[in-house]
Amino acid sequence: MYECWLAAIRGISDRKKRMLRKAFGTGKAVYDSVGARSASMDFFSEKDIEILRQAKREISPEEICREQERLGIRFIPFFSGAYPEKISEAADPPYALYVRGGLPGPGKKTVAIVGARRCTPYGEAMALEYGEELARAGVAVISGMARGIDGAGHRGALSGRGETYAVLGCGADICYPREHAGLYKDIVRCGGVLSELPLGAPPLPAHFPRRNRIISALSDAVLVMEAEERSGSLITADLALEQGKDVYALPGPATSPASRGCHRLIAQGAGILLSPRELMEELNIQIIKLYKNKEKSKEENKKVLETTENMVYSCLGLFPKSVSELAAVTGLSAQELLRTLAYLEIKGLIREVSKNYYIKARE
Repeated sequence: MYECWLAAIRGISDRKKRMLRKAFGTGKAVYDSVGARSASMDFFSEKDIEILRQAKREISPEEICREQERLGIRFIPFFSGAYPEKISEAADPPYALYVRGGLPGPGKKTVAIVGARRCTPYGEAMALEYGEELARAGVAVISGMARGIDGAGHRGALSGRGETYAVLGCGADICYPREHAGLYKDIVRCGGVLSELPLGAPPLPAHFPRRNRIISALSDAVLVMEAEERSGSLITADLALEQGKDVYALPGPATSPASRGCHRLIAQGAGILLSPRELMEELNIQIIKLYKNKEKSKEENKKVLETTENMVYSCLGLFPKSVSELAAVTGLSAQELLRTLAYLEIKGLIREVSKNYYIKARE
């Protein structure tokens, strides 16, 4: 209970909290010592001590524990045996984690998929594909549940019926962004959401760069799907390199601002993402059976397509094409083309990414 109180205090660094806990032995001993000058607090400034006094007056240990229990959120302090070893080895690890759902098992292979919030349909499609194939191979997908690439990576993992974990830049009890409410619930069900921030902490801009160190620490490798030259995803990549993790980047069009950060990473020596299969071969993940099944499924899909449907389908790829472009290439009438597109979309083979613009759902 008093460990929860210590973790919830804002304005005192995680390092100092760990020093306090080590000096006094328990959270209750720290709580009881507030107000009485102790030699164990000589490393604290007067400002720090005042913050502790204010926290004792204003933060109720009992209420914090009751709320965590009510919401089904686990509290895992740094010194607990349940604290993930990967995170404990990071620079300045969080004093505690708040977890809704679960955490990756100690021996679980984990890969982060991160990238731009304002991603292109190409980047989103690739994040979906990599997330799905990694999940099918038994790899846990880590990301931050943000709009764009993060959300696509999580959805891909869910589509692959695997585990996925979201590291939040707010309290674990808050779904941000709000439109990801359904995704949040699915992630809790098929993995977990976690945060170093206490319950109720809002999604402030300053929180997100710090949460990136947890994403990289929790992952064995980091995939940057799309990133502009100044991007939070590049922070994650830099942290991963400092932690000795493998970093891969997705190449894109030379003229695309969304790919400039990835191209910069590749120029600096990051691995190039050519296909999920080649990535998993590099990571020593067993994939032969999975890909044989996938190729068989693709061949079956092609067999059931009529000539017109197959022609339209073959004109599409990961870059969106408009109805007018498809009409010019196929020579079909507008009525027949729209009917064919509707048929392919119902079968899940293509997807409308914006009004009258289509891409393949999968390669």
